[in-house]
Amino acid sequence: MTLRRWVFSAVAGAAVIYAAYPYVTLYRLANAVSTGDAETLSTLVAWESVREGVKEDICDAVTEVSTEEANREGALRPFGYSFVRGVAGNLVDANITPEALVSSARSPQMTTVSHPHMRVNWAFFDSPRRFDIAVGMPGETGPDSELRVQMAFQHGKWMVTRAWLPSRLLMAANSRT
Repeated sequence: MTLRRWVFSAVAGAAVIYAAYPYVTLYRLANAVSTGDAETLSTLVAWESVREGVKEDICDAVTEVSTEEANREGALRPFGYSFVRGVAGNLVDANITPEALVSSARSPQMTTVSHPHMRVNWAFFDSPRRFDIAVGMPGETGPDSELRVQMAFQHGKWMVTRAWLPSRLLMAANSRT
């Protein structure tokens, strides 16, 4: 085999492995959730980053006001935002953990509708170091019912770094804050 062919084969092989790696990570995530492996989940998810994103989403949903209302109410929005952020932060910190995810996946409601009905609607590279996934929730349809997940290539491995909850779950979180 010539050197050129060997180099091309090595580069092509590395590209195939790199392209398959996030799908393997996605499979490992699903397997860890279904088997209740909190230890593996803790290595595949950047929990602090995910929690911060969920906190922002909850605060944005609660404090979302029109431009006209924001101008009329003046300085009340920043106060409301900081108050909601504090309350939501405590809830999110307590409930967005590997153990809580495993526990909720094992709850009677989830085990009856879980993985056979959860589906990956789409998964693709957004950039060479970012991979986006949309997971359809059981019993729900439409883009507003998807759990969106973003993985990033960090420290030599793919990790979940951000999650956007479906609006139904955000509204449930808002009702508790």
